[in-house]
Amino acid sequence: MDTSLFLVVPVPFRIVNGEYGCDYQACDGLMRWLEHFDRIVVAAPVLPDNEPHDFAKLETWKSIEQLPGFDRIELVPLPYAFKPLIYLRHYQRVRKLLSQKIQECEYLCLMPCVWIGEWAGVACSEAIRLNRSYAIRADRVEHEVIRRMLKEDKSLKLKTRIKDTLTVPIIERYIMNFMRQADLGLFQGQDCYNAYAPASRNPRLIYYVHSQKSDQISPERLATKLDRIRQGEPLRLCYTGRATEMKGAIDWIEVIHDLKQRGMNFTATWIGEGNLLNDMKQLAQTLGVADLIHFAGFMSDHRSTLDLMQQQDVFMFCHKTPESARCLIESLVCGLPLVGYESSYPKTLVAQQGGGVFVPLDDKAALADQIEALDRDRDKLTTLVRQAAETGRGFDEESVFQKLSDLIKGCVIPKSSSEKPAIMAVS
Repeated sequence: MDTSLFLVVPVPFRIVNGEYGCDYQACDGLMRWLEHFDRIVVAAPVLPDNEPHDFAKLETWKSIEQLPGFDRIELVPLPYAFKPLIYLRHYQRVRKLLSQKIQECEYLCLMPCVWIGEWAGVACSEAIRLNRSYAIRADRVEHEVIRRMLKEDKSLKLKTRIKDTLTVPIIERYIMNFMRQADLGLFQGQDCYNAYAPASRNPRLIYYVHSQKSDQISPERLATKLDRIRQGEPLRLCYTGRATEMKGAIDWIEVIHDLKQRGMNFTATWIGEGNLLNDMKQLAQTLGVADLIHFAGFMSDHRSTLDLMQQQDVFMFCHKTPESARCLIESLVCGLPLVGYESSYPKTLVAQQGGGVFVPLDDKAALADQIEALDRDRDKLTTLVRQAAETGRGFDEESVFQKLSDLIKGCVIPKSSSEKPAIMAVS
């Protein structure tokens, strides 16, 4: 039997040097899917050259056409249509195209996020119309992200606020309808799982990661870090991710300022760019902490990013939305304990073997308290570092894709079968 898998994803294609490219982690994912399916058909929007977007950095992109095994990958480019008129103009053509691919492929794994502009929801509708079984995957609770941004982001224009306020309940109902009718729900992290599991007939908690065993901090490097911490050297705080409202970028700077006011000896590193990066730098100057913070900017080489992370002591984060950020898992892989705002996702990551300390959402003073306490109690900090490294060893790309593939093959009815498979007892 041809074990073909049809993926409809929000991560866009981009034409790079005349070839279709994709984010390097998405390319790694395609290679992993090929280890478990004979053929991969992937549909995604094509990012226009003039479109400002978080995915727009060419340095993070790889040519899909140059991947080993590309002859087993079929690309289905879709319009980038987040404006209603553009979306309506392309709707019928895209619907027919997705319907055709759904009928050609054995297994379906779809990832709807919003209403207007992304096409996985249309694929879900077509799968339902064609009476096809499908898996649905989610890595954040989009309607809750929008609601919190309406509350937190004071810079939103009035037009955007009105639009988001009106559409967020529609998005919630739209996505929940597809959750209810999927034969398998793959939910990244506990926050996603808690939001969508009640609507799913077969919910599974997953951790979709791209870390490999070779990325894990070595015993030698871990020992060096623990020795440095015990010797009382200045604490090294860091964060890796986009400088945006949902990541709590401004809160992060204000916590750094609080720690300086307390007389703590430390340095801090922010790896990444984003729309608030200049605001962060200006605030750091205003508060007199610019000399303490290294803004590393965007790093295109993932190995270099991990190398820098492994040299730090604490991953301090201020996430404000129910997004299952992969940077938290990468931090654990690097032997960095998680210290930040509490939510179900990070708590579950470290629930079994430890490696994290959390405070209530938006409580900057409590976060500074925890960092200061760890700075004073180096024995507790070294324990957290060990626990973080041990927890991080449980996350690797090979194991994740094996589990995902087994779940899809065991729970989604293939095109060639008329019988529903038994629901798999996979934890």
